[in-house]
Amino acid sequence: MQTLITLKQMCGSLEGTCMIEWMKGHEILILWMTGLSIITFVSTLTAVPWLVTRIPSHYFLHKRRTAKLWADQHPVVRAILLMIKNVIGYLLIAAGIIMLAIPGQGMLTILIGIVLIDIPGKYRAERWIVRRPTVLRSINWLRRYAGKAPLVVR
Repeated sequence: MQTLITLKQMCGSLEGTCMIEWMKGHEILILWMTGLSIITFVSTLTAVPWLVTRIPSHYFLHKRRTAKLWADQHPVVRAILLMIKNVIGYLLIAAGIIMLAIPGQGMLTILIGIVLIDIPGKYRAERWIVRRPTVLRSINWLRRYAGKAPLVVR
């Protein structure tokens, strides 16, 4: 809050000039954020098709999720893997929220983060989204391009 008061006192009515001065003083930060935006953009362009083609074609047929992730692992190993997956999901959600204010794939990053975390009702929401005709058509186009069977949702 102290920073905002200082900026208002410093800039007065010349807000455009103040922004330019701030940018000149934070060039390194802007370069890092630009690099991060480019990396996340390229990552999502490659990760989304890869993830979509890894979904089993019958995954959304059941009303409830049928198999637990890493169920064949030792309980301690499974718990550690689930924690890592959830932490990555929450980090992606946080990064996506930040990317809403800076250039980047904010909404897509948030959605990928939500897909990774374990929350009640998530499977039902995923199923509802995938059943939308435009979403299903896009997913199945990617799957067909990768030589995979289309998703069956009904």
